[in-house]
Amino acid sequence: MTNQAEFTSAPQVKTALLENQYIASDEIATIMYLSQQLGKPLLTEGPAGVGKTELAKAIAGATGRELIRLQCYEGLDETKALYEWEYAKQLLYTQLLREKLEQTLSSAESLSDAADRLAAEEDVFFSHRFLLQRPLLRAILSDEPTVLLIDEIDRADAEFEAFLLEILSDFQVSVPELGTLVAKHIPLVVLTSNNTRELSEALKRRCLYIFIDYPSIEQELDVVQLKVPQLAPKLARQAVEVVQRLRGMDLRKSPSISESIDWAKALVTLNAQNLDATTLENTLSVLLKHESDLVRARKRLRQLTGDPLDRDDDLGFSHFRSIN
Repeated sequence: MTNQAEFTSAPQVKTALLENQYIASDEIATIMYLSQQLGKPLLTEGPAGVGKTELAKAIAGATGRELIRLQCYEGLDETKALYEWEYAKQLLYTQLLREKLEQTLSSAESLSDAADRLAAEEDVFFSHRFLLQRPLLRAILSDEPTVLLIDEIDRADAEFEAFLLEILSDFQVSVPELGTLVAKHIPLVVLTSNNTRELSEALKRRCLYIFIDYPSIEQELDVVQLKVPQLAPKLARQAVEVVQRLRGMDLRKSPSISESIDWAKALVTLNAQNLDATTLENTLSVLLKHESDLVRARKRLRQLTGDPLDRDDDLGFSHFRSIN
């Protein structure tokens, strides 16, 4: 798509996202199209690593818009998300302009007069020159349309979520020293949540909603082959089937799609020809990031292949059919 393009239909959204290395379902493409047409933020929920952030990146690429990202975390407040004054810069300018200020105040007849004259110069020190724009204000004041990604909103406090409601409703900000700043262009807004806490109904009412879950075997295979085309088709299917079986186990953290892609890249780097026991055990930590999960998975693999592991055993998918 050309710069600053707009989506014209749900199928066109799907095609445009694919051109930007994102395989979208019909549901995702439809909701994204409606989000643009209705001017409503898109709230995406689902497990970590299923492509919610990548969707926002692909939307930015497909529309030719700048991606502005606000990473949420516990304790995030307005100053870190919206704006703050660069007091150090203001102080430096005050020092540099001290002589001019002295001239301005030297003829003042009283303290009240001096204060009035100083107040008249406030616009010099409280102007856009000293306004440090954080992601929300950058998206509002941008001269060009943007994609605003509010990532992992569930990690922010409920108070910040409440503050966000006004921004998403009006796309304007009141700065006491400057007045009301209204968005030049309404951004395409994508919020992501890993569902670690329940979001407010007020926030959900302002958004279109979609839940993105782990993909099916065929969907994940398509993603792996798109992202890692160097991996042999047979090995790619074996790898994806292993990942799917691991997700069926009682693990602390199931492998995400991004970790499936990392594992596929690792297999290419190692020039693996098949998933033998040695390759699988040596690379399992690319998929599983908790010791308890690794112990559980390796124990299951030993049960399937014999104890100790037969290092020459070819672990094709048939060896994993009883993993649960």
